[in-house]
Amino acid sequence: MSKEIVVSGVRPTGRQHLGNYFGAVVNFVKMQEICDGYFFVADYHSLTTHPKAADLKSNIKQIVVEYLACGLDPNKCTLYLQSDLPQIPELYLIFNMFSYVGELEREATFKEKVREQPDNVNAGLLTYPVLMAVDIIIHKAVKVPVGKDQQQHLEMTRDFVRRFNNLYGVEYFPEPQAFNFGDTLVSIPSLDGEGKMSKSKGEQTCIYLSDEPEAIRKKIMRAVTDAGPQAPNSVKPLVIQNIFDLMKLVSAPETIQFFDEKYNDCTIRYGDLKKQLAEDMVKFVSPIGEKIKELNTNDKMLSEIIGDGGTKARASAAQTIKDVREIIGIKSF
Repeated sequence: MSKEIVVSGVRPTGRQHLGNYFGAVVNFVKMQEICDGYFFVADYHSLTTHPKAADLKSNIKQIVVEYLACGLDPNKCTLYLQSDLPQIPELYLIFNMFSYVGELEREATFKEKVREQPDNVNAGLLTYPVLMAVDIIIHKAVKVPVGKDQQQHLEMTRDFVRRFNNLYGVEYFPEPQAFNFGDTLVSIPSLDGEGKMSKSKGEQTCIYLSDEPEAIRKKIMRAVTDAGPQAPNSVKPLVIQNIFDLMKLVSAPETIQFFDEKYNDCTIRYGDLKKQLAEDMVKFVSPIGEKIKELNTNDKMLSEIIGDGGTKARASAAQTIKDVREIIGIKSF
């Protein structure tokens, strides 16, 4: 019996943090055991911000290293670079023909980027959801492990798939579904107490997988809190709930219960809470950080892994392009 196909990737924009790990990579590691997994470095996507060539090269390597350090096994999944598949830009071109300017302009991330970088509203930003859709459907994926912020993109992918299938009267592409090994999609809170953990908010708001233990401790001790509970069993404000949410990721249940009780009876000391979280976080992150250091010194092995993954991914993508060309009528006589 064939396994379900799952596809997902990460943009090489620098080091990965806990949000990337719990929102995506931890699911990659689980899914490689039960699915036919294609996991890639989305280097084409990063070009919308015009990175320097040296930085992009370094960031691509960093993502590959972190994937492996987190537990992705090239013997159990296909690990590759997006740019190693020439079929992706071809299918991207084709699906741009089935995408409408109005729906792309209404997409939330595009509107956000227009506000953030008004001097760089490039066509790649507008058609970003199309390229993301192509990344998924190039291997005919049925599952996509995504965070909350990618839900709209996945809905658009399903729209594009239905549009293609309906236009040509086929059921060629499956409609991919969001998948998470939990009851809800994951969003990891920022250390500044506002929103999710994000590289764009600054290094001090994120815990990176490659952070040294002392850096982790300092960041957590600076995490935003408040003046403390004013009445027993009061509702935790967002900045405090964020601290407890981070603790749920790395601390023992009895530890969380202890501090929850301290909060409810108004005896909690936030300094103690953050110190405990810091040590639990160090214990969780440090083994990954050590693997990152080790893998960073083995360029030959990294090159072989990516080369083998690219070969396998191209074979899958080539079959999709061959089928699509025939479906839409682009075929040699």
